[in-house]
Amino acid sequence: MSEIKRKGLPLDQAKKVIVMIHGRGGTAESILSLVPHLNLTDYAILAPQANGNTWYPFGFMASDEGNFVALESSLRKIEEIVEEVTGAGIAPENIYLLGFSQGACLSLEFAARHAKRLGGVVAFTGGLIGEKLKPENYSGDFEGTSIFIGSSDRDFHVPAKRINESAELLRKMGAEVTVKLFDDPDHTIRAEEIKWVNQKIFI
Repeated sequence: MSEIKRKGLPLDQAKKVIVMIHGRGGTAESILSLVPHLNLTDYAILAPQANGNTWYPFGFMASDEGNFVALESSLRKIEEIVEEVTGAGIAPENIYLLGFSQGACLSLEFAARHAKRLGGVVAFTGGLIGEKLKPENYSGDFEGTSIFIGSSDRDFHVPAKRINESAELLRKMGAEVTVKLFDDPDHTIRAEEIKWVNQKIFI
């Protein structure tokens, strides 16, 4: 099991759990800096740390072969955390995933490979992973899970086209997907995005 930073309530006292996934070059601590800005008072908060601060070596739309080993390992880490949480008696519909950039991509990818009713998924600048989108990689039914994807409309790392394609695929799997693309070039998390997820997902 990789290193996991923990905040909020202990698992045995929490009714809801959020798994927060940092971006490339980031850390568990850096993604946890969002906590004071989110409505997570009653949550157990788990933030895994990637080896070498990266979940997979190349861009999320690079060759599938290049990212395969690291990506599978990273997806397994998230799966282990979710298994720990469900083992503590917390139902999937009370589990939330949140990530930024590479962590947002990993959040969406994990959720789509194991689609079920979740509390919600928040992807600050991300899309599904792969050279091309392969619907056959994904299975399950989100049963109305809320998924938020926010980004620049011209992000250097994450093209708007891939975000919209990802959203469409997730909708076909039963998710309620909201995409907000902002008219700026910034690779960041905006106050408007924080406000939206606090009002619609972390309620």
